[in-house]
Amino acid sequence: MEQFLYGVVGVIAQFHSYILSLNNNYEASFNDKELHFLVLGIVGIILVFIAHPIFKWLANTGHVMVITFMYVLTIMIVIAFAIEIGQGATGTGVMEFDDIVYGIGGFLAMFIVFMVIRGIYHLIKRWVTKDDDEWYS
Repeated sequence: MEQFLYGVVGVIAQFHSYILSLNNNYEASFNDKELHFLVLGIVGIILVFIAHPIFKWLANTGHVMVITFMYVLTIMIVIAFAIEIGQGATGTGVMEFDDIVYGIGGFLAMFIVFMVIRGIYHLIKRWVTKDDDEWYS
């Protein structure tokens, strides 16, 4: 996982260098803040165009829990990174990637337990609400 993240950082660094070279080659003279504004704005809109149809389809097919999971997982990743960055910046702890992995792992484990309990609840609810005729068929 750590190698994967270093790979992602490498790709981002190459993309960053490419954007800077375009800025310099075409003498656009955007400063760093303006480039962040433009690039993150464009990437964000592209992600909206990708995510919206997927989430709309999931909602229309009754898979709202998948949307909830994706949203909460995203928030948990941001929180885990923020905690580790905060520890590193303030010296209140040791900034370790393993802490992020274990924290996200804890959320995933507890979500799996939640889904099993939820599945059992819905199964029992389905059995209880069936007509008496259906129990014997």
